[in-house]
Amino acid sequence: MFLFLLDYLSSLNTNFLVFEYITLRAIFSIITALLISLLLGPYIIKKFSINNLSEVIRDDGPKSHISKAGTPTMGGLLILSSLLITTLIWSDLENKYTQYLILTTLFFAAIGFIDDYKKLTKNKNGMPARLKIILQFFVAGIISILMFSQIESVQEQQFIIPFFKHIVIDLGIYFIPLTILVIVSTSNAVNLTDGLDGLAIMPIVLVSGALGVFAYLSGNINFSEYLLIPYVKDSAEITIFIGALIGSGLGFLWFNTYPAQVFMGDVGALSLGAAVGLMAVIVRQEIVLIIMGGIFVLEALSVIIQVLSFKYRKKRVFLMAPFHHHFEQKGWPEPKVVVRFWIISFILILIGLATLKLR
Repeated sequence: MFLFLLDYLSSLNTNFLVFEYITLRAIFSIITALLISLLLGPYIIKKFSINNLSEVIRDDGPKSHISKAGTPTMGGLLILSSLLITTLIWSDLENKYTQYLILTTLFFAAIGFIDDYKKLTKNKNGMPARLKIILQFFVAGIISILMFSQIESVQEQQFIIPFFKHIVIDLGIYFIPLTILVIVSTSNAVNLTDGLDGLAIMPIVLVSGALGVFAYLSGNINFSEYLLIPYVKDSAEITIFIGALIGSGLGFLWFNTYPAQVFMGDVGALSLGAAVGLMAVIVRQEIVLIIMGGIFVLEALSVIIQVLSFKYRKKRVFLMAPFHHHFEQKGWPEPKVVVRFWIISFILILIGLATLKLR
């Protein structure tokens, strides 16, 4: 939106051309989103508290979580508000990849909102799990078909293997199921991770930032050829959306850090997870996402392993799932679990970025 005004101002004074640089707009998007989050945060938290939009605490969860009762939830609305406002201000809204990200974020946010609302007003279990997953597959299916129909080059549908420069697979029509799988699985993995104060949002910020690096490089034909990564025309523009997500996430963390004043809720976790998954699809780095988002993968696997083990062996592998609760049950203080998971995420990000040169 603001970009149109800058284009006009640039025709009057060439000094305004500096704002057309993606790197500068990405920096401004981080700052803008952060400021919006910090300004809106106290107001939204107060409104949620007044309207008793409080987190439903699990009866079988760690005893230390009992004190969290009454903490406002659906804080994802704070993230989404600053994210979308900032994107509208600094991003090129005619860019197809930005449009995909906005649509995906909004639709998954709607699913999460309905789930959160049902938990708070009608049924503490929220939306039926089967219905929720069907809606996620439906939305992801629409987005993936739309993306496939607008693919302009072979590189936009290639599947690459990190560390191996000659292993490239042209997906063709299989681009659609892969995209659906990445979006839905990432969305739910992030949702499972969102169980401790600040645990999910920092890895989201870190992974998004790293994918922003891939997006910027993939959108530049010279960088992509030098680094042997797929050239995805116009993908660099999504670094503005990513910058907005980083700023929004950091602003939310200001209020979500231990002890949390607000929780993200499904409205935030499902939508941000889906957005991160789609970012990886756009820049053709699905496997790198698995590496960098290892915390999310571990959390999801812990739940799957626990369920299957109890179903077929009648035994639990972990004291409690998702995995972060296992350490709480072992006596680790919540901040220790969170910070150590952050450290692991940071290391995994570095490994993911290393794939840019180690081929």
